[in-house]
Amino acid sequence: MITLSPEPESSAAAAREISMNRITVAVLLLLLFAASSFAKKEKSANGENLLLQLEADFAADVAKHGHDAFLTYFAEDGVEIVDGGGIDDKEAMRKQPSWPEGTTLTWTPVHAEMASSGDLGYTYGNYVYTAKNKEGKLVVTYGKYTSIWKKQKDGQWKVVVDMGNSSPDPKTGK
Repeated sequence: MITLSPEPESSAAAAREISMNRITVAVLLLLLFAASSFAKKEKSANGENLLLQLEADFAADVAKHGHDAFLTYFAEDGVEIVDGGGIDDKEAMRKQPSWPEGTTLTWTPVHAEMASSGDLGYTYGNYVYTAKNKEGKLVVTYGKYTSIWKKQKDGQWKVVVDMGNSSPDPKTGK
């Protein structure tokens, strides 16, 4: 009876090739998993970083588009507590005229904090508002602000309360 057996050299080579293929597949899967995890972390800020990013986006849009952009960041039930005035709901804010040419509002958050529930947070910081007075001269107003952010049912974050108060020029104290 004749028994056929593979040559020892070709068996060893085949075993090495199978091992290398398995290692290659394992390494590729590991790299794919690591890349997708990293991408998810890069795309989705959370906690205080999310709130700071929301404020940065909010400020950038307002710098480009003024009053109209300001409204888009408010929840339908959001309110603005007016410095030295009343409380404007979103409907009252919609009725406000567009900002005159030359009007700017910029702000920088100093602090952000997220509730442990992950659906409510706040930021506060400093703002600079520039607008023309009755004589047509640009006047700069400095102040502090607080924004309260709430995650909406559709997953978007919107401002539910915005308030600010004017303060002296930080450089001159006047």
